[in-house]
Amino acid sequence: MTWSFEVTPVDHPDAAQLLREYLDEIASRFYERQITEEELDAALDEHHSRDLTPPTGAFLLAWRDGVLAGCAGLRVAAPDITELTRVFLRKEERGKGGAALLVAAAEDVARDLGATLIRLDTRDDLVEARALYARLGYETVEPFNDDPFAHHYFAKSLELPDRV
Repeated sequence: MTWSFEVTPVDHPDAAQLLREYLDEIASRFYERQITEEELDAALDEHHSRDLTPPTGAFLLAWRDGVLAGCAGLRVAAPDITELTRVFLRKEERGKGGAALLVAAAEDVARDLGATLIRLDTRDDLVEARALYARLGYETVEPFNDDPFAHHYFAKSLELPDRV
């Protein structure tokens, strides 16, 4: 099983498709029902990802054995702080080790963007995401935004240890 990751424009058809799948899943989970196409279109417009492009961010696509599998976004919050967002793997790709690799690839891109700290927020119902971030060394921090959908806040230092 081979995973690969590539920074891709958010308006690329593959990126647009995964962002649609991501928002469909998280909105449907939040409302505890399948959202309609109209609701999804409105949510995509309201919660756009246009800033996930250099120099304000980046967007990664993930492939497993050449098959489009997931995505992750990065948003520059300050010269040394980047926010991780839109982390998503298609259901059929979960449980194959890709989530940790995707987050690690996103952390590398965040470093390339100048970040020494990466942070994120997530919701109560995204239990598996919270477990993943904790397992990957993210620590709970005080809230850094007033997003009504954010319930948990995490951060991780991206400074690499000095090599001897």
